[in-house]
Amino acid sequence: MGLLCAACASLVVWIWLTFAQGMFWRTDVRLPPRSAPARWPSVAIIVPARDEAGVLPCSLPSLIAQDYPGEAEVILVDDGSTDGTGALALRLAREQPGLPLTVVSPGEPEPGWTGKLWALRHGIALARTAHAAEPEYLLLTDADIAHEPDSLRELVAAATTAELDLVSLMARLRVVSLWERLVVPAFVYFFAQLYPFRRINRPTGRTAAAAGGCVLLRTEAAVRAGVPESIRQAVIDDVSLARAVRRSGGRIWLGLAERVDSVRPYPALADLWRMISRSAYTQLRHRPLLLAGTVAGLVLVYLVPPVALLAGLATGHAATAWTGALAWLLMAGTYLPMLRYYRQPAVLAPLLPLTALLYLLMTVDSAVQHYRGRGAAWKGRTYARPSDA
Repeated sequence: MGLLCAACASLVVWIWLTFAQGMFWRTDVRLPPRSAPARWPSVAIIVPARDEAGVLPCSLPSLIAQDYPGEAEVILVDDGSTDGTGALALRLAREQPGLPLTVVSPGEPEPGWTGKLWALRHGIALARTAHAAEPEYLLLTDADIAHEPDSLRELVAAATTAELDLVSLMARLRVVSLWERLVVPAFVYFFAQLYPFRRINRPTGRTAAAAGGCVLLRTEAAVRAGVPESIRQAVIDDVSLARAVRRSGGRIWLGLAERVDSVRPYPALADLWRMISRSAYTQLRHRPLLLAGTVAGLVLVYLVPPVALLAGLATGHAATAWTGALAWLLMAGTYLPMLRYYRQPAVLAPLLPLTALLYLLMTVDSAVQHYRGRGAAWKGRTYARPSDA
């Protein structure tokens, strides 16, 4: 009887998620209709980079080669790299004709700053003071993100046509290894479930988020929102950035990318585990009650349906089996569009409960590492919770 009740609750949740959570499962939110502006605004492309020599040859040339009709430059901020990232960037720029590249090294972050935001602070400051007129837009893009030649042009056209202060694209992540196929599409699916793109893109919406790998930001909006200073402690900096811009009256937009890709490989489960667990407990604001609620929610929503189906079949309890099957069917059905977006086979859709179990374990591990003093660790740095910074 208890399992039947849990299965019914899970089914109700899936009906609500499917039809009332901003149609989060749809993957047709792409750059809005756009046209070329009468005058192309100036843009500074800011690339924070820490020990990125492994991916830079696949990403930086795509930025230097941008086919942009207006004035643009690339600023790579070498955030304390030990693998020759800065020197490699300069060599790549000499080999690739296109936009001018500047490499700067700001030194170690001051207390209260995360490394990426410290790097962005210096990159933005340089962009605003290096020339007589500051750039009208800033493209904040990670060192592992490769752009098609028209990427900047399309982003700027979308921002100017729709009068947007922030335009962000969720880059298509690499899906090659077995674990990437199992985990990566679900990562974007879960993100969209938490932050439905359609709700974010409503001018009067309250939901705010961005994808940190590719953010086009109006310089005036950045100044008005006080970023990055106002979010200097944020580990999940993209969501914090979008919230700051929206709070200051800016219009934001987020969608899936078609021509912007991450080239960073995650060949082993351990690589994906570190990527997700480093900020999972931060997302829960380091609160044990939120952690307990998240674990209970993941169990109810993702694990109960297959358990109810199998248990119902084993015990001959048809109601339990049918309820579990319907909930599992809705779950798999809403996952199919994301799998298609990532060009993955539909057979992976019923495996979403297994992936959710992995995310549950990663979230618990994130909390464990936090209380061991190793929370939010990335590339040799560990960040305290904001109140302790």
